[in-house]
Amino acid sequence: MPSPERIALFIPYLCAGGAERVTLNVAEGLLSAGYAVDLVVAHADGDYLDQVPSGVRLVDLKSPRVLTSFLPLVRYFKSERPVAMLSALDHANLIAIWARAFSGVDCRLVVAVHSTLSADKEASPRWQDKLVPALVRRFYRKADAIVTVSKSARADFLEQTNLPAGRVHAIYNPVLRPKVFEQGRLLAGHPWFEQSTDPVILAVGRLTAAKDYPTLLNAFAQVRKTRSARLLILGEGEERAALEQQATQLGLDADTFQMPGFVSNPYAYMRAADLYVLSSIWEGLPTALIEALALGTPVVSTNCKSGPGEILNDGAYGRLVRPSSPELLAEAILDALGEEPTAVQEEALDRFRVPAATMAYLKLLRPASTADQRPSFSAKPASVS
Repeated sequence: MPSPERIALFIPYLCAGGAERVTLNVAEGLLSAGYAVDLVVAHADGDYLDQVPSGVRLVDLKSPRVLTSFLPLVRYFKSERPVAMLSALDHANLIAIWARAFSGVDCRLVVAVHSTLSADKEASPRWQDKLVPALVRRFYRKADAIVTVSKSARADFLEQTNLPAGRVHAIYNPVLRPKVFEQGRLLAGHPWFEQSTDPVILAVGRLTAAKDYPTLLNAFAQVRKTRSARLLILGEGEERAALEQQATQLGLDADTFQMPGFVSNPYAYMRAADLYVLSSIWEGLPTALIEALALGTPVVSTNCKSGPGEILNDGAYGRLVRPSSPELLAEAILDALGEEPTAVQEEALDRFRVPAATMAYLKLLRPASTADQRPSFSAKPASVS
């Protein structure tokens, strides 16, 4: 029996982020479809390191920075010769493009864009990041295909780069896998869910500028003027100290607001929470919003670039408000806490399941063999391009 074809996934690290979680899910899906899968990382570090699916080979390039992983990745291409590679995040995508070209190996390359290019360019304070759009325009055309994670992110990408539309495909992230629902049924282990009668509002995501947690804190302080409630934000990041200071200034003590940091099972928190809130200024496709929706938790979200409007079907499955408005967000939170949640049709969730997205990715990674392939799962198409 011939050995299975090898597909590589390349990402800088395995820190707790949406792109990292999605990459692990894609790895799991490709493995289930019968491929040998290498998860190639610049440096084997991060909160998700112990969540690499069994059967996936972890390849550590032992590079302290993404840029220094160029030569190790060239060596990987030459020694392992995968039939295809999917890379994620702009800096890793560029390294993958350059390394494949330098190696001379015949390997199909698909690069994934997990955020909104225009927002990334405007928001980043680092001069290196200001160069990324120009590098994307210059080098992404060397990839065999480009994937964005939502329709609106695809439109933004095309507007920013002027690359041929036929090369850019929108595939919704493979977010919903059985583990989400299995872990969602477990106890969250936080006393507020066991002892408190006050509603618990939850947000999940790295403590970064994109998530705009200052707006959420200001909105929550306004909510507290009308009714009792508690707020939990799960995640770590560079904004922690500033958020702690803001909470103190707003009079939010440890009995009303907490940031427990990274939690290995956020799904139990999502299912137990009374409301999930996304306050972001921009996104690619917010993973946690999809997970909370699938677990039956009512949601409120900013209608930011990009993704929330598509996920919530333009407000049919949750309230959408203008970004950076504490007043509107507070009003939406109060309204949502006073209403019964809207049931979400299964068909609306199918596009975010692992098998569907895996089949869409395989059409780009292995276009010649996809028609003859008989993967071990059944899937509906996930491509939205």
